[in-house]
Amino acid sequence: MLGMSANSVSYNDQGSVESGVDAAQENSNISSGGSGGAAFSLFSADCKKNEDLKEMLENSKESLKLEAMKRIVGLIAKGKNASELFPAVVKNVASKNIELKKLVYVYLVRYAEEQQDLALLSISTFQRALKDPNQLIRASALRVLSSIRVPIIVPIMMLAIKESSTDLSPYVRKTAAHAIQKLYSLDPDQKEHLIEVIEKLLKDKSTLVAGSVVMAFEEVCPDRIDLIHKNYRKLCNMLVDVEEWGQVVIIHMLTRYARTQFVSPWREDAVFDENNEKTFYDSEEERRVDESKPYIMDPDHRLLLRNTKPLLQSRNTAVVMAVSQLYWHLAPKHEISIVTKSLVRLLRSHREVQYVVLQNIATMSIQRKGMFEPFMKSFYVRSTDATHIKTLKLEILTNLANEANISTILREIQTYVKSQDKAFAAATIQAIGRCATDISEVTDTCLNGLVLLLSNRDETVVAESVVVIKKLLQTQPSQHSDIIKHMAKLFDNITVPMARASILWLMGEYCEHVPKIAPDVLRKMAKTFTSEEDIVKLQIVNLAAKLYLTNSKQTKLLTQYILNLGKYDQNYDIRDRTRFIRQLIVPNEKSGALSKYARRILMAPKPAPVLQSAFKDRDRFQLGTLSHSLNSHATGYLELSNWPSVAPDQSVRNVEVVEPVKEALAPALGKSKRAKSDEKFYSGSEEEEEEEEEEEGSSSEDSSSSSGESESGSNSEENSDDSNKSSSSQSEKSSSESDTDKKKTQKNKKLQQQKPASKDRKLKNGKAANDESRSGRESDTESSSSESSSESGSESELDSNSDSGTDQKRKTKSKTVQSKPVTKLAEKKEVSLLDLDDFSPVPVTTPKSSILSPSLLSDLQGLSLSPGASALQASSPVFVPETSHELLHRMTGKGLSAQYRFTRQPCIYGNSMVSLQLTLSNNSEQALENIHISEKSSSGQNIHRFSAIERLEPQASVTVSMGVDFNDSTQAAHFQLCTKEDEFSVSIQPAVGELLLPITMSEADFTKEQGKLVGMNESTATITTTPENISSQSVNRNVVSAANLGVIPSNQENIHRFAGKTVSSGSLVLVSVALKDPDALITVNTEKTVIASMLLRQFKTALTNITP
Repeated sequence: MLGMSANSVSYNDQGSVESGVDAAQENSNISSGGSGGAAFSLFSADCKKNEDLKEMLENSKESLKLEAMKRIVGLIAKGKNASELFPAVVKNVASKNIELKKLVYVYLVRYAEEQQDLALLSISTFQRALKDPNQLIRASALRVLSSIRVPIIVPIMMLAIKESSTDLSPYVRKTAAHAIQKLYSLDPDQKEHLIEVIEKLLKDKSTLVAGSVVMAFEEVCPDRIDLIHKNYRKLCNMLVDVEEWGQVVIIHMLTRYARTQFVSPWREDAVFDENNEKTFYDSEEERRVDESKPYIMDPDHRLLLRNTKPLLQSRNTAVVMAVSQLYWHLAPKHEISIVTKSLVRLLRSHREVQYVVLQNIATMSIQRKGMFEPFMKSFYVRSTDATHIKTLKLEILTNLANEANISTILREIQTYVKSQDKAFAAATIQAIGRCATDISEVTDTCLNGLVLLLSNRDETVVAESVVVIKKLLQTQPSQHSDIIKHMAKLFDNITVPMARASILWLMGEYCEHVPKIAPDVLRKMAKTFTSEEDIVKLQIVNLAAKLYLTNSKQTKLLTQYILNLGKYDQNYDIRDRTRFIRQLIVPNEKSGALSKYARRILMAPKPAPVLQSAFKDRDRFQLGTLSHSLNSHATGYLELSNWPSVAPDQSVRNVEVVEPVKEALAPALGKSKRAKSDEKFYSGSEEEEEEEEEEEGSSSEDSSSSSGESESGSNSEENSDDSNKSSSSQSEKSSSESDTDKKKTQKNKKLQQQKPASKDRKLKNGKAANDESRSGRESDTESSSSESSSESGSESELDSNSDSGTDQKRKTKSKTVQSKPVTKLAEKKEVSLLDLDDFSPVPVTTPKSSILSPSLLSDLQGLSLSPGASALQASSPVFVPETSHELLHRMTGKGLSAQYRFTRQPCIYGNSMVSLQLTLSNNSEQALENIHISEKSSSGQNIHRFSAIERLEPQASVTVSMGVDFNDSTQAAHFQLCTKEDEFSVSIQPAVGELLLPITMSEADFTKEQGKLVGMNESTATITTTPENISSQSVNRNVVSAANLGVIPSNQENIHRFAGKTVSSGSLVLVSVALKDPDALITVNTEKTVIASMLLRQFKTALTNITP
């Protein structure tokens, strides 16, 4: 019920339930296509039918077993009992057929707890299945294992959970989190071990796992707030991407966490704007008050509020309710109204949802009427509403009543009194009474209206009116004697006991205002005393006692008669009351001093009753919980703590960012990476010196060094000074290595002087280096493995290419300052790189580095020695489509037409952008001016706009280029194409194949990378082909035309491989087509599962329609 504790059951077993429903639907299709007799009795309770299923399960044919399992899961989905088939089903748990095994596990999850002994026999099979390559099988095996509720297998379950918590598949880790709760309920002694697993899973970066592990945290150790500190910001940031039921659990947990870690934002001196400044004309007294430390919201507190706000638009009502309660308990008072529209929107949902939402709104509306007052009409009662919904809406309307809108509310409420629903009509009269009590201006109006209702034919309405009038009259009894007389006249016609008792109480309480009527009413009551209800009898005794004290002449005998009747009544309460009253009002020898004060006791003024909402005290419970709905503590309810007076240390939530490269390689490489950046810093000026010296062709060392210094000094004098200072400190540490450095530099100098220095050759080499560096930049972002290997390569190349660098270093003034730290770091790198197993040096030509700029050199270094980087080089497109797509029609564009096409080349405007070519044509008779793309019109994608075209002549065309970052999504990029006078909304819809860039790699690297992208990262499809119309050329042609991929050379004729990467994120996309007569198996491996499924669909179409 909307984020309550009852959700945990459905949340944990969600996967198995969905599987069962899917199987049931599939089963219905199979049964309809089967034999008539079999289909007719599919869900019958006939024993013979189950015998048929047993025979099918024991058959050797996989197809029969599969059909039997589909029918059995269909029985379960229909709510039928299939437990007697457990022995026959459990025999197939070791089947090699994946589909059959999945269905067997769905069955076992359902019945493992009932048939524990038989399930125990298959534990070894489940343990083996935990190592299965298929993630669904591993998860199902863990789910079944945790469903066997036998204490003896707790150690096995514990071991399985620990192993699964480190599984590569997030789906298996999610299942492990679900199993934690089951194991904890079976054996609470395992709590400490389970907390270790929870702590590990809380660090998981997968959104699939987050909700499940927080649910396990809430069940096992909700008080261990310290586990959340380091993961708080991560949970806040990933909240939007977590599944819906996970969002509910995380939001409730974060609400409790925030109440313990942040200071209350409800203080009057709260500051919510960082730029907030005090008023210029503050008085001295105010300034003294403000000297106390004002409240400034914690950034983490604001992070939570900011990241949950978008979830108010969720289609899941539980999520909206969870965010609403979070804002109610955590947000500053002026921000709480953000949730109002979302809550009102939920009132259009089912009545169960309406009930819970209205309960929460009723609690909110008591404290903050202004939140819902603009939406008052949303709470008007409809004729189709159920009674409990009507009552809650009425409650809210009463809470919202004030002097401004009371006339509107009373006009609406008076129509509800005529309702055929008796309970609702009675509640309406109570609401009128509350309005009369709360707003003094309408008290008289309400009383007059209630008196008119006393003539109503409906007893329930009359009775409720009497009760409410009784409460209202207590506020001003002397002014309403006429109403009391009117009620006395109607007394004989009123039969409801509570109403009769209320009238009698009014007569006795205000008998002095109606001295003639009250004794006559007592006379009538004496006649019918024995036949009245107990509550009426008690009020008759009270009335007699009060009249005896105020008018004993007329009522003495009547009082004695009534007291005698009460003395022998069957109810002991009435007998006790009668004896007490007799001793109190009739003095005798035995009566004590209490009888002297009888008048003061019985006739004491009574305080007027307070009519208040039934939801007045419900705010003690957290909104949206089962306890709030029931207005009592439910099992498992966790109370919200009070705000701390002093904020705890916020540094506990700080997380040290560890770079993935350092973890992937040896620890020593962490130092070497920093050293590489330092070396680039020094090599910048040196490279410029080297370039300038060779262009001038100077032969003397002095002139070359002076020219290099003048150039570098004029550009960055301060930087070089700082670098000299920092380098000198490093050079002092490496004094032992300086001698060997000098020898190396002298030797390298001689080698450098022997090399030719032709200008043409330098230009040629420079062009080649540019091309190579560009491809290096593209390949550097492909995968973490290629990053680490390219880094090791670049570091080692610094050593091998030190010839050219040290030649110039020797000539500069700061020779010892610059050469020593670089050499020291280079030697350290050599030591760390020698430890790597896959290090294989590749010979590099030295002259190439002598003519490159620093940025190009650093890019080339990533390509030189790393096998990973060289294997994943970006390549030119194999196929470039010439077809253009219409962007703007000439009729729509008032003469301006636009066509676009994908060039499939790397975009020069950004590495994450897709390159596009636009052709703009002027089909009108007038020139078009200032053609451009509006800056404020993009739909979220990053668009690099082309330069504005100042003038386009009639019948002329112009081609421009632009870049769009589609964020690896086929969502269209919307923008506005503008001229001087008009704006046209246009959109570019990319095909999924255009979101890729081709790369090259070896067949071995392809197989290696493909092995990393398995499980959920692998999508396959099979198509039927014929050998006559398929060939290697046709397959390659159709695949590269459908997607921008590179062709990987293959030693196998029947397997074709293609590789690429997504433009935006650089994720690897591997495609293989295996030709097996008469079928072809298409496999797509990538982390982007959505892109994989779309590519697979596109390849199936392309290869099915293939032409020889």
